[in-house]
Amino acid sequence: MVQFFVLSCVRRGIGGICRFSFIAFLSLNYAYSQPLRATPESVDYDQGGEFNFVRVRFDTYYSSGFRGGPWAIDFPDADRNFLRGVSRLTNVRVMSDPIVLDLDDKKIFDYPFLYMLEVGQGGGLLLSGNETENLREYLLRGGFLLIDDFWGQQQWDNFYTSFGQVFPEREIIELDPNHEIFHIYYDIDGPQMIPALFRSDDFGEQGINSASNHAILDDEGRIMVLINWNSDMGDGWEHTYHPEYPTRYANSAYQLGINYLIYSMTH
Repeated sequence: MVQFFVLSCVRRGIGGICRFSFIAFLSLNYAYSQPLRATPESVDYDQGGEFNFVRVRFDTYYSSGFRGGPWAIDFPDADRNFLRGVSRLTNVRVMSDPIVLDLDDKKIFDYPFLYMLEVGQGGGLLLSGNETENLREYLLRGGFLLIDDFWGQQQWDNFYTSFGQVFPEREIIELDPNHEIFHIYYDIDGPQMIPALFRSDDFGEQGINSASNHAILDDEGRIMVLINWNSDMGDGWEHTYHPEYPTRYANSAYQLGINYLIYSMTH
């Protein structure tokens, strides 16, 4: 079975987020029968491609982003492997190298998809006024932010307190498994707990043994911020070719990531 989408360039207001025109298609049978395993394969990257992976560099209360910190976990292998997976499993033209940007950089408006992780570590995010305003404007203009890989109630509380300054007037809701983002490309049975290397999805890392997805919506109901709580897609991408990492976890990470990507470029 093949699903396909024709995506068009959309600008939401002056200087809004541009979604490049392309046709993306995927054979679901191929995706399931050909897991991303063995060794990395060559990919025809395209510097004029529609998609690049943009990782957000950020400070926490206990660390500066310029000296590394939680933002750099799994980097760059996870980012490069995800680009490789998008190129292999879809017809989306991808750029070769992941990008790292700060939230106060105007270049974030050139990309419809941002990625953050470990946002509950180090006491939580430490956002400046410029970062807060730039991110808020980016999201309201049509941008999409994926937040990944943080676990347990303490890390949630750290994230909730610090990120609340971006949209203090908007609630964080829990997504129902029937939400279209789980079915827009792959048909996925809702949130998936994707564990770290040498861990199992039988038990969570911080005492909560099930994954959940949460979101911040705009006034039209579009997901602006998608939050993976108690799941680690980045490890699924990073350890794609590790012989001790179960293929089913890597497959889930790519299926979810591609769904999120397609959603971000069509909404």
